[in-house]
Amino acid sequence: MSAPAPSPLAVVDAEPLPRQEEVLTEAALAFVAELHRRFTPRRDELLARRAERRAEIARTSTLDFLPETAAIRADDSWRVAPAPAALNDRRVEITGPTDRKMTINALNSGAKVWLADFEDASAPTWENVVLGQLNLIDAYTRNIDFTDPRSGKSYALKPAEELATVVMRPRGWHLEERHLTFEGRPVPGALVDFGLYFFHNARRLIDLGKGPYFYLPKTESHLEARLWNEIFVFAQDYVGIPQGTVRATVLIETITAAYEMEEILYELRDHAAGLNAGRWDYLFSIVKNFRDGGAKFVLPDRNAVTMTAPFMRAYTELLVRTCHKRGAHAIGGMAAFIPSRRDAEVNKVAFEKVKADKDREAGDGFDGSWVAHPDLVPIAMASFDAVLGEKPNQKDRLREDVSVAAGDLIAIDSLDAKPTYDGLRNAVQVGIRYIEAWLRGLGAVAIFNLMEDAATAEISRSQIWQWINAGVVFENSEAATPELARRVAAEELAAIRAEIGEEAFTAGKWQQAHDLLLHVSLDADYADFLTLPAYEQLVG
Repeated sequence: MSAPAPSPLAVVDAEPLPRQEEVLTEAALAFVAELHRRFTPRRDELLARRAERRAEIARTSTLDFLPETAAIRADDSWRVAPAPAALNDRRVEITGPTDRKMTINALNSGAKVWLADFEDASAPTWENVVLGQLNLIDAYTRNIDFTDPRSGKSYALKPAEELATVVMRPRGWHLEERHLTFEGRPVPGALVDFGLYFFHNARRLIDLGKGPYFYLPKTESHLEARLWNEIFVFAQDYVGIPQGTVRATVLIETITAAYEMEEILYELRDHAAGLNAGRWDYLFSIVKNFRDGGAKFVLPDRNAVTMTAPFMRAYTELLVRTCHKRGAHAIGGMAAFIPSRRDAEVNKVAFEKVKADKDREAGDGFDGSWVAHPDLVPIAMASFDAVLGEKPNQKDRLREDVSVAAGDLIAIDSLDAKPTYDGLRNAVQVGIRYIEAWLRGLGAVAIFNLMEDAATAEISRSQIWQWINAGVVFENSEAATPELARRVAAEELAAIRAEIGEEAFTAGKWQQAHDLLLHVSLDADYADFLTLPAYEQLVG
């Protein structure tokens, strides 16, 4: 008697979307189901391991390089696979969600790479998930255009040789996709995003002289990188393309991953393209992991933690040295400034800061960096052009002068700055405004001339939580308490109502955002990710 056929992947609780049948084909869903069957059990084990490791950090208040992988770090002979031509020059990368207008503008931006984001810059409504995939398919087949209904302005792709190379970022391992289930269980969002994109585009991208390239977010250990490598090997065999066609750049945006950079590259060595320094999520991860570690782990206001802080310097310099030792690209952090159409002076000051930041990264040995807006592409490009010239990268600069001890990465108290009352107010302001937009399906939001995404909201709510639980007293002698946070949040909500008017306030999700921010900021049981309770409230 033959075994029963596996249950098909089910699409549940979703209104039909235009052209969804082009994305949710029977063959594509079968591939995602197979990914789920093979790899979700290991993903579940690795999420449980995260919790165990966090408990160990709570007990010891320290981290160290892994003794069991010392041989990998000591072996100077191994390198990652050489970069494909389309990813050899990454001096400027632009980031953003995969809505239709952004898809065209990012590809046309003049940046070398576009991080097409299904993660922190995208609220995972079903519409964003499916139509984002459709927009990328349309871009690769040059069937994409867009006319802004408000301005009437039309957008179309430039010639193929002028377009950025796409590196797609799926959701992190912790998120589910409730609209796709297998035997009654939601499929991990990471496998949905990766699976649909890879299945539809891997061969098409090869024909275009590029390939299926990915950014891997929220990685916490080399074992998680190993899981991704196993997925890549399986996926390439499944669709019949050569092993090593996939390339992955891992975001080192968790404090635990910072201690396993070489091991992460080693696990992915046949598919690795580089590592990236992700600032806000990295700070969020420090707070999350060391939240009960006492005063020496209390971070000051987020804007006071620049990349020149000693512990951030240790992190970025170790990243450059590690990447170049192993032949991988080192990609720097985000320039999040959004130019003002009304204030030239604001732009002048901000552009100077962006230039200084990109000059520093290029001078430190990074091979490229991120921007959030097309107007910043020329600024970042000039910084890297000045250092690289005609070279595609500076991987030959080995940074053997860098020496980072385990304690340097968590020397938070080496920073001479303290939390401030204005910092608390800013965290509340940004948190409410971002969450309100996210609940309406917007993942990348301009707030106070900065492009904010989910990592911003995470550091905002984490700092409120940390300052209250650490008993911080601000410079105005007010103590960080739940009562103070509630008062500031009420004041900000009233200010927003006055600013935008009653009609717009009522039409938005402001009260809901206010309540959710306070919930994740004040609850004694710290939520691992803000997006977990937020997803339960996300409509669509």
